[in-house]
Parts: sequence; C-alpha cells; structure tokens
Amino acid sequence: MSIDAKERTADVAIVGAGPVGLTLANFLGCYGISTLVIERGEALIDYPRGVGMDDECLRSFQAIGLVEEVRKHTTPDQWLKFLTASGRCFASVEPRTREFGWPRRNAFIQPLVDRVLLEALGRFSNADVLFGHTLTDFSEDSDGVALTVSDGRGEARKIRARFLVGCDGGRSIVRKIMNVGFEGETESTRWVVIDVRNDPIGVPDAYLYCIPSRPFVSIALPHGIRRLEFMVLGDETEEQLCAPGGLHRLLRQVIPKPEQADIIRARVYTHHARLASSFRIGRALLAGDAAHLMPVWQGQGYNSGIRDANNLAWKLAMVARGAADAALLDSYDAERRTHAAAMISISVTAGRIFSPTRRWVAALRDGLTWVLNAIPAVKNYVLQMRFKPMPRYVRGAVIHDAPGRIPATSPVGRLFIQPSVTTVSGETLKLDDAVGAWFSIVAWGSDPRRHMASETLSFWKAIGARFVLVMPTVQLNGPDVVQHDDGLLVLGDAGGDLKGWFGSNRASFVVLRPDRFVAASAGSLQMIDDVTRRMKLALHAAGLRPCRSGSRCEPR
Repeated sequence: MSIDAKERTADVAIVGAGPVGLTLANFLGCYGISTLVIERGEALIDYPRGVGMDDECLRSFQAIGLVEEVRKHTTPDQWLKFLTASGRCFASVEPRTREFGWPRRNAFIQPLVDRVLLEALGRFSNADVLFGHTLTDFSEDSDGVALTVSDGRGEARKIRARFLVGCDGGRSIVRKIMNVGFEGETESTRWVVIDVRNDPIGVPDAYLYCIPSRPFVSIALPHGIRRLEFMVLGDETEEQLCAPGGLHRLLRQVIPKPEQADIIRARVYTHHARLASSFRIGRALLAGDAAHLMPVWQGQGYNSGIRDANNLAWKLAMVARGAADAALLDSYDAERRTHAAAMISISVTAGRIFSPTRRWVAALRDGLTWVLNAIPAVKNYVLQMRFKPMPRYVRGAVIHDAPGRIPATSPVGRLFIQPSVTTVSGETLKLDDAVGAWFSIVAWGSDPRRHMASETLSFWKAIGARFVLVMPTVQLNGPDVVQHDDGLLVLGDAGGDLKGWFGSNRASFVVLRPDRFVAASAGSLQMIDDVTRRMKLALHAAGLRPCRSGSRCEPR
C-alpha cells in the first residue's frame, strides 16, 4: 500500500495509533487481514502514560508474538501498598499467581511498548500506519466504509475499508460521527502527574499515601523512572503546579533535593468514568478509551483496551474472510461493554476509599482496616487481587448449558488457564504457544475426535479448530501416544494444573476461542456432538459459519 496514493483500501481501517489500535493491527496482521492505521500525530506519543500491565495483557502480547520484547520494558510482580497518614500499610496487593502464564501486576513504560507494537507491524506486507492524517468524516454503505482524512496541509484523501474501528481516545471523532453517547461522570478532583528520570527514591513497587491533606502516589517504573502523582487542591492551577517552584514544592514531600530531580514531564489530569452507549453501529466499532474511560485506581484503563483488541480481532478476521456474517460483531459489544462497566465501577469505588480528603472519613477507614486485616480470608482476598472483576461472558459467542440458570462455578465464558505443557518431543512450552492462536478443542485423557460423528468432525475442521489431547507428562512415552496421527496435538500436563482444572470443573473437554475464553464445556466426551450442534446453532445465529470454498479459517 503506497502512502502517496490518493485513495487507499483495506479490510479494516483503525483510527488511532495508540496501544489499542496498534495491538489490534498486530492481531489482524497475524490473521492475514489487510489493515491501515490512521494517526493524526506525526509520530507516536513519546511521554509515559499508562504504567500498569496485567497478566491478561501480557497474554495478548504473547498471542501476537511480542511478549518477550514487551517484557524488556516491564518490572514483573510489582506490589501495590496503601499507607495511612501515620505510615501504616493498611492494604497490600501482592498477587503471586501465574494462572494465566504471566505475573498478575507489572509496571511498564508505555512509549517503549508502543514502539515495539509499531515496529512489529513491519512483519506484515498488508499492514501500514498513516501518520499526520486526521479523520474528518466517514459514511457507510452496503459494501464498506468510505473515510475522508486530511493531512497537515489540509489536503483531503479518501480511504475505503470494509470496517472501521475507532481507537482514538476519550475525545474520539469516530464515536462522535457515529453519534454514540458517552455516559458517566467526571470527578471533581484532579491530579498532577510528574515523571522523573534517574529515580531519586529507588524503592521498588507502588505506594499510595492516603493522606487527607494531599494524597499522593509514588510508583517505581522500569529503566530508572519514577511516577509521582499528587492531588490538586482547591483552586490550584496547572500553571502554578507545573512551574518549577510548584513542582519543587510538591516533590519536597518525597525527596530532600527536589531542585535536582530530572523531570521528564508534568501534567494535570482529571479522572473520568464514562462508557459508550454502544461499541458498534453498523460497520463502525469502538475500542479502548474511545469506548470507555475509567479512573486510574485499579490501573485497568490500558488493560481494558487491550482486552477489547483481543476480543474484537478474531471476530473481525472471520467476518473479513467470509467465515462469518457481520452479526458476529454484535458479540463484541455484548461481551466487552458489561466487563468495562464493572471495571469502571470498581475503579470509582477504589478512589473513594483510598483518597478521601475529609479527616474523619480517613480515620474511619483506617480503623476499619485494622479489623479487616485481622481476618485472614479478607487479607488474602486483597493480597491476591481477587477483588478485580474478571471477564465473564454470559452473552455472546459462548454456549451455556442453561442460559437462564448459569451456575456461578461454570467455566464457560471465562478465560482459560495457561500452564506449562510438555510436547511429545520433550519441549516445555506455555499452553498458548503449544496450541496455536485459533480455535481448539482440548480434552483430558482421550482423543476428542474418537467421540465425534463425521458431521461434527467436518464442522470443526472447517472452522480450523485444533484437536488437543492432554495427559499426565509421565504417559507421553506410552504405547498409546504413538498411535495418534498428525491431526492431533498430544501434550503433557507438566505441573498438574490442567488435571486440577478439568477435575475441579468436572469437565472432560472444552472449546477454546482464539482469545482463550471457554466457548463451551461438558462433563463427558460423549456430549461433544450435542455441544457442537448447539454451538453451530448459536454461532449461526451470531453469523458464524465454516469458511467459504472449503478453505480453512485459522491464521495464515
């Protein structure tokens, strides 16, 4: 695709070269879908913004082959501690689980990770980024979307795409043209954010000092950078606080020689809690901050956007290839809006708990935490970050046994675990790397194909699903393993995690989507035909069907 061409075409046009747009473009590149990213800036934003990355996010970067490059700019296992005015730690978030294959809390430097995502698009011949161009309008017809963009000189240019995704932030022009509401509230409190090189504090982890007179945050970041955030009080202005004198006055609370601080930047931010009324209108969709804004207290704004990209990418790929009707994209809105709303709610609640400016409210909180910390179950709930609402899809591209009575313990609609597995050749891999990046049917102890009717087997082959047999690693060299053909992937349960999962969920097989959510599950392999029948009906209703002309649907 030539940048000098007057008119461009692509399967998917993405507005916004932030982390969500770049991640979505990388997913689509992996799926072989032609993609054009349109960015109004002349280059990537080069100052730090998001600073917290979770395990789900790293798993998404793993799926697009970039996790090791991204991890170079992270600090794994960064704990989060909340301190009272007297210095007592009344809550500490220290999750040590590797349930999804990666540390649950990681500090990171966003511009460096954005650079990894941008440079990785060079892997794909059908992916491009158009910097210095602003979307001015778009219109939709039966075949696609016609976009008008203008460059820095005001010269207009036309772009044609089958679908448009707005990843262009809280002030999204895509959302405004879609005429989608952005409902919610803006907090009255503001915060000044200061990033400093050559960390003058040097203490790892993140600390929230819940001091009523002026709450502030101190976060150790990779590569010797320190993030400091102070609440703005009364009628203080950005000009006052971000002037040298104002910055030194704030920094003096945490370092003895603030005038020596090597400041990268300082800006005042206002926290927002907003949710788009719809994530999809026709061929236009929203993702990331364009779809939802949330206060920073849970560090989930960035991560929620990456979840959007992971959820949306495989659906766009199937529609673009003719493997699904556009109706499948409705499941993106059904699945992601509910979870985004939950993340906004907990972020707002956390802010009210941890940053009260009234002394009596802070004193009440401090006293209550003395009691709660004495209860092991409550303390462990906080330590392991179990308060974080995990995505669970009740509606969408999932098959529940009884939609009206979904058990709370059902694994369907939840993210599947990612333990280490052993291949027949003796190699140890993370599950996703072994299974691949598309649909898979994973069964415990038996070849799932042996229980399928020919019509069932044909359906899953047409979808491009992978058939996986998991067994204890000690059985990998047994005589029954060598009898399996190349159409089956045999894996050893290296640490017993898969045995534990299948046992505790009373499941003999699961259907995993490309984003690693459980689409269906059953307690007997003899139910696989019935599950497939119901999935075919549900997916047909959502627009999904086998690829045309007998071609396979998996990533190229």
